[in-house]
Amino acid sequence: MPDDLFQRYQAAHRAHQAHISACTVCTDTAYCRDGALLWESFVRLQDAYLQRKRRR
Repeated sequence: MPDDLFQRYQAAHRAHQAHISACTVCTDTAYCRDGALLWESFVRLQDAYLQRKRRR
């Protein structure tokens, strides 16, 4: 069975990438408000996933 946390962090990454490709404000180093929220969500989920993998 696929790991739910892994799937959520991958979905957050896809959402951020989709936003970046469509947003005219976001750059590689600076994000609009929505882009920043998507990035923070991705980072938080990825960190949680990696922390859990380290504990195993």
